[in-house]
Amino acid sequence: MTGAIEKLLTETIGLDSASVGPTVVRQAVRERMEACRITNPQAYRQHLAGSSQELINAVVIPETWFFRDREAFTMLARHARAHKPAQPIRILSLPCSTGEEAYSVAMAMFDAGFEAHEFKIDGVDVSSRNIATAEHAIYGRNSFRGSHLEFKDRYFEAAEGGLRPVAGVLKQVRFMVGNLFGSHAPFGQEVYDILLCRNLLIYFNRELQDRALICLKDLLAKDGLLLVGPAEAALPRVHGFLSAEWPLAFAFLKSEPVKTTAPKVSAAVPVRTPSPKVNKSEPLRPFRPTIGNEGRGQAPAKPLARASESLIAVERIANAGRVKEAQEVALAHLREFGPSAEIFYLLGLVQDADGSAPEAAQSYRKALYLAPNHREALVHLALLLSKQGDHNGAEALAGRLGRVQKRSGS
Repeated sequence: MTGAIEKLLTETIGLDSASVGPTVVRQAVRERMEACRITNPQAYRQHLAGSSQELINAVVIPETWFFRDREAFTMLARHARAHKPAQPIRILSLPCSTGEEAYSVAMAMFDAGFEAHEFKIDGVDVSSRNIATAEHAIYGRNSFRGSHLEFKDRYFEAAEGGLRPVAGVLKQVRFMVGNLFGSHAPFGQEVYDILLCRNLLIYFNRELQDRALICLKDLLAKDGLLLVGPAEAALPRVHGFLSAEWPLAFAFLKSEPVKTTAPKVSAAVPVRTPSPKVNKSEPLRPFRPTIGNEGRGQAPAKPLARASESLIAVERIANAGRVKEAQEVALAHLREFGPSAEIFYLLGLVQDADGSAPEAAQSYRKALYLAPNHREALVHLALLLSKQGDHNGAEALAGRLGRVQKRSGS
């Protein structure tokens, strides 16, 4: 019976049950049957024929935060400036989850100097529960991660239960329940200038990944920008997308780019988030990653700066889809700078993208040995174990991730 429901989820939203583990689906089915007071599995399958939304809500677990992968937002705003059309810039966040990404886009555009009438954002997700959360727009501690949180002071106000984006940010985003594979997609004839589809393709099998990329290409304007997740960076090139060659952004262009040279990244010094109003002629400063423990107010030592540059090189090469080369550069980094959680995580990503599952799993485990609470390593290792059939191992990691989230205030 679960097999029929797994097939239904694949047909409706493209979910490969192996990516989340069949136990997750079985548990969700049991909980929904109890909630609906249905004891017969066949009767529940018939119940789902009317609407599978309740089960989708139970299966889709949000894992996101504001300005996740900050370079993606820097690249997005820079592309918007270089390709600014006469009409408002159209941006799609798919899946938008609980809204943090879409609202981050609005803040990034304001920080880049755009006025409210110059852009509009659609947020689409298969989960009506996620959309309701996004529209409610009250966020707790787990939505604010990392050390660069200056945007909170500019763009959020206190509300009962947490923080809410200010009215100007809220007005820029329209949320909708939607499905990339649905026969009646909410997009209509809309074509977007920028499309964020990050960490969705990893939940599809290869056939549906190809189908999804065809759909995404149709949704993009001629000179449109596509942003994907780090583990998905090898896929767009197969469908003719061109790498935007921007470190850490995992960004791809539908057609030949208008030249926007990425700045050279040198020292691993955190860059202050720009103020809400920026001179449009002033170049944007990229957000740079930090590694190690720099002294307060002091420039990092040269070896630390070189190590940071080396990490960025791995990301940049992987972003361009050259996974073999990225592995070689990652291994060279290990030889020169020694082990770190970040390099093992990056090595795992490129090995994963190259289809080297055992090696990727080993790299993720090494990252977790050095940083037991490394969220991304936990997520990707759990997905990998599920695809390999180790559902017990995947669920143990999912439980571990849940505990990490709980401690961080989710």
